[in-house]
Amino acid sequence: MTAHTDSFSIRTRGKGTYEITDEVAQIVRASGVQSGTATVFIQHTSASLIIYENADPSARTDLHAYFDRLCPEDADYFVHTAEGPDDMPSHLRMVLTRTSEVIPVHRGRMALGTWQGIFLFEHRRAPHTRSVVVSVVGN
Repeated sequence: MTAHTDSFSIRTRGKGTYEITDEVAQIVRASGVQSGTATVFIQHTSASLIIYENADPSARTDLHAYFDRLCPEDADYFVHTAEGPDDMPSHLRMVLTRTSEVIPVHRGRMALGTWQGIFLFEHRRAPHTRSVVVSVVGN
């Protein structure tokens, strides 16, 4: 059994989705694992990870619009607003998605579907540098 862990940073430009599939795939290749799992984890509470459609950008446009309606900024019932009107909605959006994804590794590659990509989902308006940790375990 082999275990390999590495990390990388992504600089966002503010709210939106940022594909990180290639960065994760590079770590999986470097691990040498042929059969196992890759766990991808984001070390933040105002950004998240999703596996989502990566072929048609309009799918992500719709996702962004949906979350803007689901968790609006400037809601008068939010108490946690010390860091601005997008602070509490960013935490709620993170809870509704995930901080980690587990992807099977088969024949040394992630077993993602044809139209699947791994995305960092930035929930804050301002640019941030986000840290992602990848752990690959297997044979």
